[in-house]
Amino acid sequence: MSDTITSSDTLDHHEPHAKGLGRWLFTTNHKDIGTLYLIFSFVMLFIGGGMAFVIRAELFQPGLQFIQPEFFNQMTTMHGLIMVFGVVMPAFVGLANWMVPLMIGAPDMALPRMNNWSFWIMPFAFTMLLSSLFMDGGGPNFGWTFYAPLSTTYAPPSTTFFIFGVHLMGLSSIMGAINIITTVLNMRAPGMTLMKMPMFVWTWLITAFLLIAVMPVLAGCVTMMLMDIHFGTSFFNAAGGGDPVMFQHVFWFFGHPEVYIMILPAFGVVSQIIPAFARKKLFGYHSMVYATASIAILSFIVWAHHMFTVGLPAAAELFFMYSTMLIAVPTGVKVFNWVSTMFKGSMTFEAPMLFSVAFVVLFTIGGLSGLMLSIAPADFQYHDTYFVVAHFHYVLVPGAIFGIIAATYFWIPKWSGYMYNEGLAKVHFWLSFIGLNLTFFPMHFLGLAGMPRRIPDYALQFADFNMITSLGAFLFGTTQLLFLYIVIQCARGKGEPAPQKPWEGAEGLEWTVPSPAPLHTFEQPPKVD
Repeated sequence: MSDTITSSDTLDHHEPHAKGLGRWLFTTNHKDIGTLYLIFSFVMLFIGGGMAFVIRAELFQPGLQFIQPEFFNQMTTMHGLIMVFGVVMPAFVGLANWMVPLMIGAPDMALPRMNNWSFWIMPFAFTMLLSSLFMDGGGPNFGWTFYAPLSTTYAPPSTTFFIFGVHLMGLSSIMGAINIITTVLNMRAPGMTLMKMPMFVWTWLITAFLLIAVMPVLAGCVTMMLMDIHFGTSFFNAAGGGDPVMFQHVFWFFGHPEVYIMILPAFGVVSQIIPAFARKKLFGYHSMVYATASIAILSFIVWAHHMFTVGLPAAAELFFMYSTMLIAVPTGVKVFNWVSTMFKGSMTFEAPMLFSVAFVVLFTIGGLSGLMLSIAPADFQYHDTYFVVAHFHYVLVPGAIFGIIAATYFWIPKWSGYMYNEGLAKVHFWLSFIGLNLTFFPMHFLGLAGMPRRIPDYALQFADFNMITSLGAFLFGTTQLLFLYIVIQCARGKGEPAPQKPWEGAEGLEWTVPSPAPLHTFEQPPKVD
């Protein structure tokens, strides 16, 4: 990509900053809304992470230790829902709000009032979801995949609140996606063609189309649940002529693209960071764009690989097995391009680069275990074991969470105007890296040995690996307090003032504005050659 900037207007003369609570309640500024999303995600990270602590404390040794199995089920369900819908997705929307207008030379998002609304729906949705824990019968206890009839016939009364919460989250996501698509397609700086856009913008544009395609499917799924629970229908009730397996088809038609909704923006983040710290152009930019689009398209035709054990016809198993393996091709292209970008680069290893390199290595491990799960006969052995838990945590924690952390370290000088503490950030990286692998790598062995997932107790032969896993989880979770401290220090201005372009090899319009970025940027659109 060539983006020689010939002019930019970065004056902050538009209007004074609003003060107090009103600024945050009524703001239509993309930077303020981005900050709100990131703070919300951070808060939810510690709530969802606290639930993971409860789970791992219970599993530290065999036998029931602290909580009853019913509450354990609620914790596993809420942990999954909060991490997916409350942490990863809002964090990436926050990054998009902050960075997409800056990267394409736009003054703001195209639909700023809708932007405000799409954020402020989220706290209501999650308050409703979390309040269900205190209702009669407890919170949702059927797993984050909320399979029927566990989530219909046998569900607690609070499931209705869960359904409305999911509706609100989906509404927020769709509005955010519409905003991003409209902004990217209509408000790019003169000269910035689609194939000159930064990879982060490309990955978010494709993610936004995925969101608009699959969120209505999720809404339809939970609406059918609502009908079955309250209005006497039998969409998923075999006794009334319905089919519980249909629930799985509908859910996973949403659920598998959802996995890529959580990972594609991280691909974009890493594609910005690795060239900056390798001091080279991104290798194979065009192939990266096509690979991202290919992954998104393929994600619509692989949903039933989550359902090999429900009794699919052999032809269907073969189709979904081979189509799933096909995703490894564009994903392999991306990994090859990242490695090629680093090859013979003048690399330095500041915190954003460390998290990005770890992303490439650990995400590849998660991808390889995904390939193992895609083999239908093998999947019958791994299904519902801790091997699956290890696989998707290796994809989503180093993938999405490390991507978000890398993005924070990369762009926080631009957000706050101050450099973070590099020494503490490296300590944060190494403790996170060790904690993550201690937590999730032993789960592969637990799964291969046959330990089922979603159980509060287990047989004695699984004790040692579970103890290591719990210790790793405590280390990983506690380490994020250090991340919080580093971010707060930047926000309070406790650090070296950040220059306009703190990273030598970084390119793009966002580095042409001062640090911190003024409230209003690009009132006159820059030109990109």
